[in-house]
Amino acid sequence: MLADPRRPFDGEADGRLLDRQFTARDLPQLRVLVEECAAWAGLSDARRGDFVLAVDEIATNAIEHAGGRGHLTLRRVGDELECKIADSGPGFSEDVIPDLLPGLDGAPSGRGLWLTRLVSDRLAISAGAIGAVVTLAMRLR
Repeated sequence: MLADPRRPFDGEADGRLLDRQFTARDLPQLRVLVEECAAWAGLSDARRGDFVLAVDEIATNAIEHAGGRGHLTLRRVGDELECKIADSGPGFSEDVIPDLLPGLDGAPSGRGLWLTRLVSDRLAISAGAIGAVVTLAMRLR
């Protein structure tokens, strides 16, 4: 479900802009939709690029490491644009995110999570009903 971009946020009681299941086949369209929603929400050009990149990294991780599919919810929460991506994989915690850029510390993976933590104003990883839920957000102002 995508809220009509010409309509104000209050058209959705919970600020939801995008709510959809995705697979690898859906990633290109998902990136476009996230970018459109972020632009409409008022995220600046530079921040918008970072936001779309971070969302893409987490969505790609869900596909590659957590069952080949995920569920994305994008909404406005106060002065933030928040994205939640849930998957059905084995789950993980924030402890897996390296402190240094992966490769510099010998870690063979983790660049997407590392990058997401670097560009996001808020990042949280929690257990879902099955798998993990990654929440990332950026301030709109």
